[in-house]
Amino acid sequence: MRTLTTLYKNAYTGLAPATWWLSLVMLINRSGTMVVPFMTLYLTDTMHCTIARAALVMAIFGAGAICGGILGGKLTDKFGFYNIQLVSLLCGGILFMVLGQLKDYTHICICTFVLAALNETFRPANATAVAHYSTDANRTRCYSLNRLAVNLGWAFGGALGGFIASKNYSLLFWIDGITNIGAAILLLAVLSPSRNSATPSHKDAGPKVKSHSAFSDVPFMVFIALTVLFGTMFFQLFATIPVFFKQKLLLSPSQIGITMAFNGILITLIEMPLVYTLEQRSGYMRFIVAGCLLCAFSFVVLNMGTGGMLLALFSTVLVTAGEMLSMPFMNTFWSGRTNSHNRGQYAGLYTAAWSVAQVIGPYSGGQAAQHLGFYTLWLAVGAIGAICALGFNWLRLNKDRYPLASKA
Repeated sequence: MRTLTTLYKNAYTGLAPATWWLSLVMLINRSGTMVVPFMTLYLTDTMHCTIARAALVMAIFGAGAICGGILGGKLTDKFGFYNIQLVSLLCGGILFMVLGQLKDYTHICICTFVLAALNETFRPANATAVAHYSTDANRTRCYSLNRLAVNLGWAFGGALGGFIASKNYSLLFWIDGITNIGAAILLLAVLSPSRNSATPSHKDAGPKVKSHSAFSDVPFMVFIALTVLFGTMFFQLFATIPVFFKQKLLLSPSQIGITMAFNGILITLIEMPLVYTLEQRSGYMRFIVAGCLLCAFSFVVLNMGTGGMLLALFSTVLVTAGEMLSMPFMNTFWSGRTNSHNRGQYAGLYTAAWSVAQVIGPYSGGQAAQHLGFYTLWLAVGAIGAICALGFNWLRLNKDRYPLASKA
């Protein structure tokens, strides 16, 4: 027991105060994330849109998120990660409240795109900030702490959002906006350059050095393609998996909720000490490869088709283990190829890759499930995971054959 306690203590110590503040900002921001999960229900129930028109709005949101990720990366390199986070949170908060007041469908579509683009500029700026406040020795743990804040925020926001949505959908927009602004106020109070010496003002970012473009970094661009594939596989967890659990495993909505919550519970309890243990070992790319294979197997195993709740939990344990092995070290890979002058561009492309996958994954998975059946879908998803594992293994063997971005 003492050894376990020491492990948990060591996993959370040695991180800069700014890293903890940044995770708290993320926790507050994500705790208010209620509009997007319930947007389709809001449009169909309150605005009386057809499912097709509601789906189009969500597609527009995805397109805006892709543009925001790329734009956010460029702006981060130009204006600094603190400024972009602050502006994104403030503008996003205002636009969430504006969106809740719109009644015209065209206006909703336009506002949704602008909101998604502005809101998503936060992610590359935030990822760049995590890298800045961390060291090479604890960078993976810093990203894991940020992921922990995201997962806790999503769990709280989703649960509270479901209750609020059952009473009044309009309140979701106000809460989402207020928490965005609240996170901005906290960021201003504890991490502004004038209040925190760890945060550079953009003018003090250091002398310009020659930096490679992310687009000329061959291993990184291969990594981005693999990230899209990995995300396409992973997002089945939130799109087609719940439908499969209900239709094929005959789980009730409460059982599905418990199973999905199990993912967040395992991440909360295990990821930080796991990453702390693994980051002390060399060859972190091996963990990404293993994570891809575990995720792939978690979908293929669903073709057993029997076991009900036990099968659902088993699959969830596998995909969560794969997620914990792969995602933190994926951040280690891209951030390790950057310097302080091009990190935003790298972070922006990485963010955009996940946004692309979030659009492709649910749509392609839903189409495959409807026209080909779940059995074929899970085999195809498993094959995608295997391809990802092969691709990341190629990167493991070849990434050092290409020049890294200049360090500064």
